[in-house]
Amino acid sequence: MSRKLLPVVLVSALAGGIAAVALVEVTGVGGGGGTSTTIVQQAPLGASTGPARTTADGAALTPRQLYERDAPGVVFIRAQVVQRTASPFDLGLPQEQQSTSTGSGFVIKDDGSILTNAHVIQGAVKVSVQFQDKKTVSARVVGKDVSSDLALLKVDPDGLDLTPLALGTSKEVQVGDPVIAIGNPFGLDRTLTTGVVSALQRRIDAPNGFQISNVIQTDAAINPGNSGGPLIDATGKVVGVNSQIATGGDGGGNVGIGFAVPIDTAREILPQLESSGRVDRAYLGVTSLTVDGSLDALNLPVRTGALVQSVAQDSPAAKAGLRGGDITAQLGGDEIQLGGDVIESIDGETVRSSDDVGRLVARKKPGDEVKIAVRRGDERRTVEVELGSRPNAALAG
Repeated sequence: MSRKLLPVVLVSALAGGIAAVALVEVTGVGGGGGTSTTIVQQAPLGASTGPARTTADGAALTPRQLYERDAPGVVFIRAQVVQRTASPFDLGLPQEQQSTSTGSGFVIKDDGSILTNAHVIQGAVKVSVQFQDKKTVSARVVGKDVSSDLALLKVDPDGLDLTPLALGTSKEVQVGDPVIAIGNPFGLDRTLTTGVVSALQRRIDAPNGFQISNVIQTDAAINPGNSGGPLIDATGKVVGVNSQIATGGDGGGNVGIGFAVPIDTAREILPQLESSGRVDRAYLGVTSLTVDGSLDALNLPVRTGALVQSVAQDSPAAKAGLRGGDITAQLGGDEIQLGGDVIESIDGETVRSSDDVGRLVARKKPGDEVKIAVRRGDERRTVEVELGSRPNAALAG
């Protein structure tokens, strides 16, 4: 199921400076169509571009070896979706329309746990999973996290020959690393495509309007139906979950730019999905911009930090008195807001970028109190904020 991605309201993003923003057409890569314009943040300068990693004995596996090893663990997901629409005869009774969306997923445990994208099973009333041997079984949605576009399914493992895929770490991924994608594009099950990691630290819109950080960009062909499938490195380990593609606005097909949610994000949230079916994140409620050399022309009072662009209404930040910008300025053709607080530290830890704001807030739990040091004009002050729970959708500032 393809999902239109909403225009983003950042929690703490726009890192890398105002020059590091590109507008492209991005769409989820489930079984349907549809695109929307979204902001894809580019990697900061200095991203690692070291040599590709290999296996312990120094030899990378070939695509054929990787496929033979990991393809049995990739599944074909079908989700039955019921949509209610208004009656065309204005009888006041909604009509139900049934449709089936398709996507990909992969086994991560012998107990039948399967990882996929949240948008693949969004709105589903019934989910089934088909394995390499064509055996199809019902799957239960254990939990989903729309903010990271990830979902956990589970099947009864009895009678199934499961092949769990090994999870790697996205922290070790480098630009230029060879990768493969295995999935079910256009319903063509277990299709292999090859490529490299073409960029790191991208940011893409989640289906609920928040941002997913540290996203891996690849030129391995990803098309509708690949959603939820694994992005695999040369050692055979999963480093990402294929989620979106850039289409250039001309259609729903691959143009050489795909995006995968980092597997480290999945590792972080899986315990919560397994225990409660949801992920409860701390929430501050600001959008911010990294203060770096690209903003020198603005003569800001600080050289580093996170310049608050907007504060969401009724958010913890708003209740604590944090201020967003109220003066619109143009820099390099981009519009930014000036006059807001510059966040310099959170609980004593220095903030050098908007990424730092998101990272430090992510360490906390809803209800935690934090001390945020800000620069407001020529004055430095500390603001105490009680963090809330992230809402279901991003709120406008």
